[in-house]
Amino acid sequence: MEHLPVEVIGNILSRLGGARDVVIASVTCRKWREASRKHLHTLAFNSNDLPPYRDITPKQLEILITQTIFQTTGLQGLSILMDDVDEFSASTVIAWLMYTRETLRRLFYNVRTSPNVNILEICGRQKLETLALAHNSITGVEPNFQRFPCLKSLSLSHVSISALDLSLLLTACPKLESLELVNLEIAMSDAQVTVELSCPTLKSIYVEAISLDKFMLEADSIERLHLRDCALELFELIGIGTLKYFKIDDVSVIHLDIGETIDNLEVVDVSNFTIIWPKFYQMISRSSKLRKLRLWDVAFDDEDEVVDLETIAVCFPQLKHLALSYELRDGVMHYGLQGSSNLENVMVLELGWTVINDLFSHWVEELLKRCPNLRKMIIFGSVSEVKSHEECQILANFTSSIVQLMRKYMNVEVHFEFE
Repeated sequence: MEHLPVEVIGNILSRLGGARDVVIASVTCRKWREASRKHLHTLAFNSNDLPPYRDITPKQLEILITQTIFQTTGLQGLSILMDDVDEFSASTVIAWLMYTRETLRRLFYNVRTSPNVNILEICGRQKLETLALAHNSITGVEPNFQRFPCLKSLSLSHVSISALDLSLLLTACPKLESLELVNLEIAMSDAQVTVELSCPTLKSIYVEAISLDKFMLEADSIERLHLRDCALELFELIGIGTLKYFKIDDVSVIHLDIGETIDNLEVVDVSNFTIIWPKFYQMISRSSKLRKLRLWDVAFDDEDEVVDLETIAVCFPQLKHLALSYELRDGVMHYGLQGSSNLENVMVLELGWTVINDLFSHWVEELLKRCPNLRKMIIFGSVSEVKSHEECQILANFTSSIVQLMRKYMNVEVHFEFE
């Protein structure tokens, strides 16, 4: 260790993560102390990871963080996550940011201050590439195109911001590629809450726990779209057909439009969602490059609707991963499994039930017949703690059926996951 260059030691200390571990390691010897001061490029303070932080006052913690930061030069990554700490002095936090901002590339900031610290004003026009803000408020964003000339990743969690300021903020990030919006408090200017965003360079967006009347996104480079736990009347994506990954989980939306040109879709993952199958199928039917289709815990708007496997087999010839879990009904065997087209390229099959019945084992068998090149099958199930005799018998019959079925398909690896 004594022959290691100080630059290498600085990289080692930067990978420790927690500031407390860095401080302890840096007192090993003079060489490690020099490395922590001149070659440390990442420093993280997290109130959850460091129990001693909860045993001191916020003022004492401010002093400790100040001393640690001011002993470094050239920090590129700074993470200050203070979930369980009361308010810090705004002037102290501003001093941390002013000291590091010229070299900072990554900032993860969750600090409550009095008054609020304007992160955008302090860190703007610098070299910042990643910015993650939590439990903060953003107001009065200036329409400045070059405010964040290098920013590629932006995450806002539990942040209060108006729809206009959010739109202006994206405009100020000409190189933005990744956007995360989690549980935002959107300031309302009228009865309807409408968010309209435009970002030509955006490649990935994740939206969680947001309730809006209208959410419209114009992004010509978008490849990944993930909506989770949202309530929306309208969601519209305006693009030029670059979307490859579409996931929607536990979302209530009346009108969903992800664009007409979605020929490049490779993954469609829908769970805990009510769909109108003909309309949903029409939306994704031209996605001939689809590799993974997951419909999990879906409900159908029309009780007579089921997933049509014949249509899936014909329209998605490159499909390799198919996951289906929904409530089976008597009509499913006659409509959902009709046709003769096989899912030739499906190698992974995930199947599940909400309430098991005698139809499930037959459904599994029919799906196996339609997947001649299957390599792996995973069966998910829910088993209640208190079971009636009838439920126990159904489960026993299912187990026997699967055992017999697997004797026919020795080349298929089978896994069971119950909850």
